[in-house]
Amino acid sequence: MDLLLLLKAVVMGIVEGITEFLPISSTGHLILASELMDFWTKEKSAVFVIAIQMGAIAAVIYEYWSRLWGAATGIVTGEPQGRRLGVGLILASIPIVVVGLLWGQAVKELLFNDIAVAMGLIVGGFIIIWVEKNPTKINAPEVENISFKQAVYIGLIQVLSLIPGTSRSGATIIGGMMLGLSRKSATEFSFFLGIPVIIGAGLLDLWQSRHILQSGDDWSVVAVGLIVSFVSALLLIRALVAYVAKRDFMIFAYYRIISGLIILLFVFTGWTLW
Repeated sequence: MDLLLLLKAVVMGIVEGITEFLPISSTGHLILASELMDFWTKEKSAVFVIAIQMGAIAAVIYEYWSRLWGAATGIVTGEPQGRRLGVGLILASIPIVVVGLLWGQAVKELLFNDIAVAMGLIVGGFIIIWVEKNPTKINAPEVENISFKQAVYIGLIQVLSLIPGTSRSGATIIGGMMLGLSRKSATEFSFFLGIPVIIGAGLLDLWQSRHILQSGDDWSVVAVGLIVSFVSALLLIRALVAYVAKRDFMIFAYYRIISGLIILLFVFTGWTLW
């Protein structure tokens, strides 16, 4: 077993857990971290990045199990709040599932690069600033208050997250705020919406790429990344919910813009960090 590779897997798991639910693009950070550390082969690294996202989403299931169970059973029992949330999550998941199955692989092949990540970060940063400076009247203070129409629109906005650097969390949280969700309800809906999307995409990608991870050592590296991403994501979720209760997302907007500009500087000047 390569101990250095396991250490890199730990770092990648921490990066995933911290960035998955922040509006700063987890995929973009993982791509850059992978290149910076020369992590694994390109093919194995791509599978690893998809797989460890399931560790982060498992943290959401653990943290919000009772509410998620209420949403699932509410669809069957008809309990109003549970049914509203459960059906809303289903409606919001449909667009990205359809688009991802049809064009997800093409997007991955064309846009998984430094320039695409940088542009996604910068554009997203300016959108966050605009939304924060032009707040919409809140009509869904809690996640259970989100209407089916709002859920569908958030699902359509989530499709943009297929572009590296855009950020699934950023798209759904900021998109939700534009539609009248409070920061808290938009953030929690983004957490929940990641469950079918990330688990579905992760399992599908693992199945399609099962020939790439052939040895027990390969799977051990993935397991380490999954566990670390779970723990770090659980801590981040709790911290983020407390943060959005009192503060806005402007700091993330500035971080995105500065990060994107730094990436472009290195790309176009030919400088390198690795």
